[in-house]
Amino acid sequence: MKNYRHIATLMLLLLLACLLPVLTQTGAVAGPELPYKDLSLPIEKRVDDLVARMTLEEKVSQMMNAAPAIKRLDIPEYEWWNEGLHGVARAGYATVFPQAIGLAATWDTDLMHEVADVISTEARAKHHEFLRHNQHARYQGLTYWSPNINIFHDPQNVGNRARATR
Repeated sequence: MKNYRHIATLMLLLLLACLLPVLTQTGAVAGPELPYKDLSLPIEKRVDDLVARMTLEEKVSQMMNAAPAIKRLDIPEYEWWNEGLHGVARAGYATVFPQAIGLAATWDTDLMHEVADVISTEARAKHHEFLRHNQHARYQGLTYWSPNINIFHDPQNVGNRARATR
């Protein structure tokens, strides 16, 4: 049970970190009358305050892929699904890089860092443009499910892939 509480707290912290800039830019937050809206407070205090104000149902709703808005707390809806394995996917035009296996084959960690930097820069730019238009749909958030790690590619255990495909 304690692990679920940690996971829930971490997810809510991430949600708060992603949404607070939205709340302050869109004018949804008139002022720091509530501690979780006060940008001068440490993030831990703000998260604790916000979580304490949420009902159990609201907390559970934020664990979903398409987290609904909590209007009474000025929290907009948020869609967690996004993919950026080799570029920002499905959110309009973006730089497309080779698939992960092709990039990995270069063994060039500096190149990988540059690719990741471009992807993250484009992701943030697209996210902020969507926010300017009050768009919160799938592929418009700031949470990315990448990179993927192939746990079956272990040179010491060549049987993993065969067992996984049986």
